[in-house]
Amino acid sequence: MVIRSLIEIISFLTIMPVHKFSSNANLENISKNMHLFPIVGLVIGILSIPVVITSFHFFSGLVSGFLITCFLVIITGIHHTDALADFSDGLMVKGNKEKKYRVIHDPMVGAAGTVAIISYFIGMTVTISSFTGIEKLIASILISEIIAKYAMVAQAFLSESAWEGYSSPFTKNMKSRWKMIISTIITLALIMLIGQLIQPVLQTFIIGMLCCFLITYISKKNIGGVSGDVMGATNEIVRLCCLISLSPSPA
Repeated sequence: MVIRSLIEIISFLTIMPVHKFSSNANLENISKNMHLFPIVGLVIGILSIPVVITSFHFFSGLVSGFLITCFLVIITGIHHTDALADFSDGLMVKGNKEKKYRVIHDPMVGAAGTVAIISYFIGMTVTISSFTGIEKLIASILISEIIAKYAMVAQAFLSESAWEGYSSPFTKNMKSRWKMIISTIITLALIMLIGQLIQPVLQTFIIGMLCCFLITYISKKNIGGVSGDVMGATNEIVRLCCLISLSPSPA
């Protein structure tokens, strides 16, 4: 049952054709097992390892950073990066909740969304290129992916949906404290195990959660809750902030 749930979540969060995702029933099942998101974060991180090793050995730092960033964006179907653009456009527009809703769901990317995407790619590329050791880079990507997925779980647990949409079943089905405790245990166990190779892991976890709480607060102030775009944007921002936290300090 757990394996089936993980396969459904992998299909939902990535472009991997491991399970046919097509019905509302699938979305309902996935939302009920959202507490397993951190495990899928680990899977995504593991899938990036061949790309990390290849690019690290054959390309310069910035090119390697750009290629790894592209892989992490593409493996998730560009959905979370697109969500970052939509959320940014919604934040910048002046008006009530309804106006922000229209802007967020507009298929056209505005100026704020464009700046957000460019800034994100630059931030990811530069941060990844700053790593000089491949072992630490791999461990940092794994940890960042796990925490980023956990941040979405925490957001669903703490918030209500701003409107009916993809986020609705997640915010509804992630109100169980036991699920939140299980997800927290999974996350801390994974990052502590991987984090034996690098430091400081708990500091990075705290930074990731502070980013999550800040985005959740901003979202509530602007649209009255969270949405699928807010969760996707949270994934990208928390991932970047965690990588920055784990990046080498200046000598």
